[in-house]
Amino acid sequence: LHFRNAFLQINAVNLSDDVESVTLNYSSEMLDETAMGDDTRINKGGLLNWSIALRFHQDFSSGSVDATLFGLVGTTTCFEIRPLNSCSTAINPNFSGIGILENAPPVGGGVGSLLDMAVTIASAGTLDRATAAT
Repeated sequence: LHFRNAFLQINAVNLSDDVESVTLNYSSEMLDETAMGDDTRINKGGLLNWSIALRFHQDFSSGSVDATLFGLVGTTTCFEIRPLNSCSTAINPNFSGIGILENAPPVGGGVGSLLDMAVTIASAGTLDRATAAT
């Protein structure tokens, strides 16, 4: 799969054309179930956890990156991610849920660089995965 045209929607705003990178992290806590007599650490899966790491090319125009994200910091918001910017299918699943926007620094970078914005969304509910057309 050539990852070059992902779909990203936050708070019902399609921000796909400003995304430089997107990483959806999905994991389980590891609970230590090791007991006396065991010679190897025994782990058991615990609560699930997810987060999204995003990198945007900053855009201050109406309805774009800054206008969408600035007021959402510290609040819950809906998101949707698809590997390809087309309808959801078995080979293009839709990941969605409610997360908390941890940070959205509007300005930062070095001289001569693009004005990018690194954003993190933390879990605030279940991560859903669907393959039905949307």
